[in-house]
Amino acid sequence: MTDITTINPATGEKIKEYNYMSKDEVNEIVEASHQAFSEWRKTTHEERAKVIQSIGKTLMKYKKELSELMTEERGKLYSQSLQEIDLCKAICDYTAEKGVTALADDERDIEGLKKGIVTYQPIGVIYGMQPWNFPAYQVFRYAVANLMAGNSVLLKHASNVTGSGLLIEKIFHESDLPNDLFRTILIDHDQSEELIGHDKVRGVTLTGSDGAGSIVGQQAAKALKKVVLELGSNDAFIVLEDADLDLAVDTCTQARLINNGETCVAAKRFIIVDSLYDDFRKRIVEKFESKQFGDPMDKNSDFGPLARKDLQEKLHEQVENSVNQGATIAVGGKLPEGKGSFYPATILENVKEGQPAYDDELFGPVASLIRAKDQDDALRIANDSRYGLGGAIFSKDEEKAIRLAREEFDTGMVYINGYGLANPALPFGGVKNSGHGREHGGFGIKEFVNIKGLHVHESQ
Repeated sequence: MTDITTINPATGEKIKEYNYMSKDEVNEIVEASHQAFSEWRKTTHEERAKVIQSIGKTLMKYKKELSELMTEERGKLYSQSLQEIDLCKAICDYTAEKGVTALADDERDIEGLKKGIVTYQPIGVIYGMQPWNFPAYQVFRYAVANLMAGNSVLLKHASNVTGSGLLIEKIFHESDLPNDLFRTILIDHDQSEELIGHDKVRGVTLTGSDGAGSIVGQQAAKALKKVVLELGSNDAFIVLEDADLDLAVDTCTQARLINNGETCVAAKRFIIVDSLYDDFRKRIVEKFESKQFGDPMDKNSDFGPLARKDLQEKLHEQVENSVNQGATIAVGGKLPEGKGSFYPATILENVKEGQPAYDDELFGPVASLIRAKDQDDALRIANDSRYGLGGAIFSKDEEKAIRLAREEFDTGMVYINGYGLANPALPFGGVKNSGHGREHGGFGIKEFVNIKGLHVHESQ
């Protein structure tokens, strides 16, 4: 019996079948990973940086193949798959360049001691559970940092991108990295819980929904394992009365529809001050009406299908439930007929507390348009969420926007007058139900290390 069948979401056709690994196979991989770590931890930071560079170089040899496979398995535009590979290469380059300094010992002058030393030592096997929306980026984001730190890495990828997970393993193995330091494992949820409890697994990281994060967080806590959780969100993009409206409309459109709208830091709630609401609404509706879904390999398609049929059905149910509770559809909102799991670019208005469009994460090309009285009301609405991953502020007064982002916006990341998925030089992560821990910006490299204090006394 086949355990995993990957499906092309644009056509509904089967791609390939896979079987789960046995318990013995998984245990053998964990033991080999631990043994590889025992040697890898002895390498210098400079040696590791060179290996990380080789991973990036090998990745680029497979840029076309991996991009095509990601588009086939999860339906993202081919052009955006290519961009994703470039981002992964940038992560390798940044980590190799900055990792040596980031992991260097910190010597401190301390009264009563000859000196104190803070050293950052690897801890062992790091187990990562990653989602399908960015099949390569999500993996490189945690794996490269942990390999640079001296750890070994296990990957459980989302089942619908199993092929991508195995190809990524091949890429790592064809680089200068010893094979057992990175392994892709095919296991179910019960096997995953057992793996979290394995005595050789020292850290756990998950990117996924807040529901999944709650489960994995409890499993890790039960096993006394540190966990990093990068979870979902319903990010607010705030347009203040002194905003550049053209910029805000263009950016919000792109930030909602990029990656088929299946992005944790995508613009999801458009919160517009009253004085600009009507003008913004007119322009954003026109923009969304002009955007058409289609074959993700076709250059003329604005966005592709949702990654799975069940995700399409869930999104439409959230839209319908919001409408049943008072929201109105400004554009889109109709379930398409035919093959594939496509969904139209959709805008909901009259979005209020209690509706899925206000309270929950709508993972797809659906935006919630919300009118705010003024700046204070806009920030109140933005923070009125159980989530806190990202968000944006549009204002020509940059200093004001920075102050509001720093002091009043309750999220882990804020974009000011723009939008970008991630930057290797800045921290990535959230607060509240969007999780805890950080990746990128030099922070992810120290999430799974032993921050060890050495007390050096004067010899007698």
